[in-house]
Amino acid sequence: MSTAAGRTGAPEPPGSRSSRLHRLMALSGALSDGRDEHEVLRLAASWVARLGPWRTEAGYLPADGRLVLCPLDSLASAAMSRTLDSQVNGLAGQDGAVRLPGREWSWAFALRAPGGRAGSIPAGYLVVSAGRRPVDDDIAVLGLLARQTGAAMAGVAARRREREYATELSRARQDGLAARARLAAVESALTYRRSVHDALSGATATGDTEAGIAWTVHRLTGFPAVVEDQFGNLRAWAGPGCPDPYPKPDPGRQEQLILDAIRDPRPVYVGHRLTAVARHRGEILGTVSLVDPEGAAGEREEFALDHACDALALEMAHLRSLAEMELRLRRELVDDLITGTDDESAFARAAAVGHDLHGAQHLVAVGWTGLTADDAFVQAVAGAAAGLGLRSLVARRSGRAVLVVQGRPKGEELYLAVSQELGSRAGAIGIGSRCDSPAEIPRSYQEALRALEVRQRSRAPHGATSFDDLGLYRIIGTGDDYREIEGYVREWLGPLLDYDAAHRGDLVRTLSQYFEAGGNYDGAASALGIHRSTLRYRLQRLREIGGHDLGDVETRLNLHVATRVWKVLGGEA
Repeated sequence: MSTAAGRTGAPEPPGSRSSRLHRLMALSGALSDGRDEHEVLRLAASWVARLGPWRTEAGYLPADGRLVLCPLDSLASAAMSRTLDSQVNGLAGQDGAVRLPGREWSWAFALRAPGGRAGSIPAGYLVVSAGRRPVDDDIAVLGLLARQTGAAMAGVAARRREREYATELSRARQDGLAARARLAAVESALTYRRSVHDALSGATATGDTEAGIAWTVHRLTGFPAVVEDQFGNLRAWAGPGCPDPYPKPDPGRQEQLILDAIRDPRPVYVGHRLTAVARHRGEILGTVSLVDPEGAAGEREEFALDHACDALALEMAHLRSLAEMELRLRRELVDDLITGTDDESAFARAAAVGHDLHGAQHLVAVGWTGLTADDAFVQAVAGAAAGLGLRSLVARRSGRAVLVVQGRPKGEELYLAVSQELGSRAGAIGIGSRCDSPAEIPRSYQEALRALEVRQRSRAPHGATSFDDLGLYRIIGTGDDYREIEGYVREWLGPLLDYDAAHRGDLVRTLSQYFEAGGNYDGAASALGIHRSTLRYRLQRLREIGGHDLGDVETRLNLHVATRVWKVLGGEA
């Protein structure tokens, strides 16, 4: 403190200094209870007048890097701020005199904590004035007041820092607890996800993928799990409550499900089921659902569903890829067998795709009117053959489905099965004769084509025909020869055919059975289901209508051949 502030002032009455010190001690306790710097400053300002003939002109507190006038009752006016601001800020942390209009002595006391260096940034300023210059002891008292105020402000700041530190510490502790809780949740989620991944990986490794996935999801979630194909057909159910019989797929429901899945990649509720869609490269392969009528499934269940769909999609895509590869290998094998390949290679390649070429094989050619022999057509034919228990290799060739069948197939049964698969009976099947080695397969294939062609050109073009049943057609060529052979039939049987057509007669069939019975009346009558006398009458009528002598050997031969061809052409259905 400066001793030049007022050495010439009048001495205080005896005991006044002691009284002031007692008051400062009392003030010290009050200042230490201040809640903040503003309250401490106002309290110190109010005690200035109690210590002597002085008054408080202004108080300053730091704000934004400079000292700012702090309102103290009505003393701090705008005019006061303009008068003092630059003077106080210019003291640079030192105590010093300031000029105030109408006051002989004015002093700015820096409010500094004990131990604070002169010139360091103070906690504030207290500006005091007097009508005359105080003596050194008076200035010392005011300086002590300033130090007490600075100490109280330092205490307030320390307590505030302690509170802030405690708050920060509490916040940090809470943040730490929250972080540990989040970490625990993340660890739990990761552990659960790892368990889901491991469980589903184990399920797909068993080979029974769809059932394995359904049971794994059921075990992980506790909900009944359902796997359906892309059409809504049940593939697997795990858990209680499986409907019996399972409801038929609703195309509208499936379409809506697909639309919902496109809009929202997360599992969606469809009725009382939480359903996720298994997709691979944009193609929907099936669905996995949880039966959840209460809507209780959460994020974990959704994750299990999503991961199950991923596993299902990958496995189904893999199986499809394998199936397509096997189908391609089968087609290539059939092509090579038809065009000719060595037996050893044929046996090995057939075994690789699960077909045994050892033993009797028959080639089958299938053609359907109005249907292209595409993959769907070939698959329908293969499905029909499999449904009959036939072991076969199936391929597409020259607009037809071609089968290499182990053993002899029943033509009409296969025709009806294919008709049911395709939803149409407008087709024909040709069956080649037996071949006992791969080297004979090209010949059986040509025979199957021959049988198919004959059937398609006959009067009953829909059905099955075996090459072994072609009779004379086995030695008759194709193409224009059909017109020749049909002309031959008309030449020998024309009048009889016309008569049967006009009168719903049965003369041509009678003649055919007569020849097949070797001219035996009893055998022919029995085959026709008529009396012997009726047979004699019909033979007499066909002699009259056809003009043929059945006793002539050459005539009998031509008529017999004509009836055989007539049967092959579908005359006897």
